[in-house]
Amino acid sequence: MKICGITLSEDAQLAAEQGADAVGFIFYSPSPRYIHPDEAAEIVSDLPPFVTPVGVFVNTDRAEIDATVKGVGLRAVQLHGDESPADCEGFSVPVIRALRVGEKFDPCSLDAFPVDTFLLDTARTGLYGGTGQTFDWKVAQEVSRDRRIILSGGINPKNVAEAVRTVVPYGVDCGSGVEAKPGIKDHDKIRAFFSALKGQEQK
Repeated sequence: MKICGITLSEDAQLAAEQGADAVGFIFYSPSPRYIHPDEAAEIVSDLPPFVTPVGVFVNTDRAEIDATVKGVGLRAVQLHGDESPADCEGFSVPVIRALRVGEKFDPCSLDAFPVDTFLLDTARTGLYGGTGQTFDWKVAQEVSRDRRIILSGGINPKNVAEAVRTVVPYGVDCGSGVEAKPGIKDHDKIRAFFSALKGQEQK
């Protein structure tokens, strides 16, 4: 499970303590959850070795991504913009291709991308993510049968158990659903999020 939009070390540490498999850092400057690579590097240096730091990029130059991967110590990149299949090739770390699900979403579009993992987020005009809104999980349910899918978009402590039961995804990505305000996490919500997940695992 991934907690995204991390900007503070204490938020990353709590996510790790609660059982997060990954934490996400947004390197897209228009985002209210943007973090400078130097600040992200400090947070990553304190992470436990079993927690994967993921960098989120939107239509970013390849050289800049490569430099950020090396400088921050990222172990995966998430391409969350309009990147083509060719843009997903040749990285030194695994690539997660994020796709936005709306009325015109075609599950067959995943076939074109040379990646093993996809993140499905909610489509909203003018936004590349962070909508805080869910989409029709039946779409994710369909594609998760034979693909590694990370479910995102409006996931929070109240609906994460239902999301896992419905979609059976490879993973779940939560950002705004555990925030006090953009970029700052609510620690009680993080605890509630993982508590809900643990309750689901015990059933």
